[in-house]
Amino acid sequence: MKKFLCVVFVPFIYSLHYSQAAKKSLPCYDLSTVLKVEPTALYKPHLDASKSFGVKLLKDSKIVQKYIGNGKFHKIKKSGKGFQVQKLDYSRAYMVSKAKTTLENMGSKFSKATKGGTFTVSSITRTLEDQCRLRKVNSNASLGISSHNYGNSFDISYVRFNNVLKYNPKMEIALEKVLKHYADAGRIYYIKEKQQSCYHITVRNY
Repeated sequence: MKKFLCVVFVPFIYSLHYSQAAKKSLPCYDLSTVLKVEPTALYKPHLDASKSFGVKLLKDSKIVQKYIGNGKFHKIKKSGKGFQVQKLDYSRAYMVSKAKTTLENMGSKFSKATKGGTFTVSSITRTLEDQCRLRKVNSNASLGISSHNYGNSFDISYVRFNNVLKYNPKMEIALEKVLKHYADAGRIYYIKEKQQSCYHITVRNY
């Protein structure tokens, strides 16, 4: 009887393990569906700017590691003058050099304007797999391609300043002035995302 059970169940267990492994290896998104989603007129400049850096669409961790390895992506520190980066569960603290420099300069300008204040970066670079995971907990996450998928976009919360989650109109106005300064200078595009309580910033290849 024991031999019979082994003959019956071993192939079944192997088959189950194989199917689960195959399932894990498949991406959680459908690339053809993602590519079909048309960006809004407001968002299209963000995508156009992203594609100008010569970074391919970030599908998974391997591609991110490739750009880190060849020096295309640079690490973003957890904090700097005028900014802090919150714990990133669905994005990665790496960006292209120009985006990193722009973030740091914006932080310095904000710190000066607010006499040492800090804003909070809530999201940075995402792969399509990261985006897929995010969408499972946040239905507002983009169904299509995001400028986050190219390593030159980041989000700044407008309800968290000095590491305190609280509406602060004075700080928000100061942040908006910094964003407008960089937008007018042709350095960034930005959108105020009310559902996410953040500004979505895309650095241009100036």
